[in-house]
Amino acid sequence: MDRFLYLTFDGLSRGAVYAAFALALVLIWRAARIVNFAQGAMAVATAYVGYSVSNAVGSYWVGFAVALTGGLVLGAVVERVVMRFVDHSSPLNGVVVALGLVLIIHGVLGMVYGNEYLPAPAPFSRDAFQVGGVALLSRYDLFVFAAVGAVVVLLTLLFTRTETGLRMRAAAFAPDVSRLLGVPVAGMLTLGWALAAAVGSLAGMLVIPTELGLHPNAMDLLFISAFTAAVLGGLDSPVGAVVGGLIVGLLLTYVSGYLGATVAPMAVLALLVVVLLGRPGGLFSGAKARTA
Repeated sequence: MDRFLYLTFDGLSRGAVYAAFALALVLIWRAARIVNFAQGAMAVATAYVGYSVSNAVGSYWVGFAVALTGGLVLGAVVERVVMRFVDHSSPLNGVVVALGLVLIIHGVLGMVYGNEYLPAPAPFSRDAFQVGGVALLSRYDLFVFAAVGAVVVLLTLLFTRTETGLRMRAAAFAPDVSRLLGVPVAGMLTLGWALAAAVGSLAGMLVIPTELGLHPNAMDLLFISAFTAAVLGGLDSPVGAVVGGLIVGLLLTYVSGYLGATVAPMAVLALLVVVLLGRPGGLFSGAKARTA
C-alpha cells in the first residue's frame, strides 16, 4: 500500500506537467485547427534561454519569467512568419511544416549549446515529505500543482469571462462570420499561438528539472505523452486535457513502478491506439466539437 500511495502521488505530479503541455496543444487546436508537432522543440528552445539567463544573473525566477516571455514571442513569430503562409487546404501541410520546424530548432540548439545534457536545477527541494513513513509530495511537486492550477484558472477566466477570450473562440469556430462582425481573426490567431507557446514553455520549465537536464531532444517523450493526454481528453476540451494529463501520468507511473520503465512508452502508445479506435473525439468531446 505504501508503494501504491507513493506511485499515485508521483503520477499526479507528472500528470500535472502533461496536463499543462496538453493544454498548449488544445489552445493551438482551438485557435487554428492544427496539432503543433513543434510544441516540444519550441518549449526546449525557451527553456535553454531561460536557464541561460538564470545562470547569467544568478536568479532562477528571472530566467523563469524570461522563458515564459520567450514562449509568447516565439509562438507569435512562428505564427506570423511561418504558419500564416501554410496552405491549410490539407491538414497534412501544417504537420509537415511543424516537423520541419522541429528539425530546424533541434539543429540550431545543437550548434549553439551542444548535444550534452546540461544541468537544470529545480527552484525547490525534490525530497518528498514523509507522512506515516510514506514518501508523498515534495515542495517542487506542490509548486508544479500550483503553477498548473493557476494556468487552468487563468485560461478558464480568459475564455469564459473576457471579451478577448470570446473573440478567440469565435475566430476559431467561425472565422468568416467573425470577420464580418469586426473580430480581428488574424490577431486572435497570433494570440492563440503565443499563449499556447507560453504554456508549453511553462511545462518545459516544470519537467526538465525532473529529467536528466537540458537537451535539444529533452521534450520528445513528453510531447508523446502530452499528445496522448490531449487526444484522450479531447482536443477541443481544456478540462479534458487536464484530466487526460493526470490519467497518462498515473498510467506511466504505475507501469514504470510495477512493470519497469522500458514498458511505460509502450503503455502510452497502447492507450493512444485504444482511444483513437474507441473514441477518436476524446472522452470530453461532444458532437459539436467533433464537427466544428
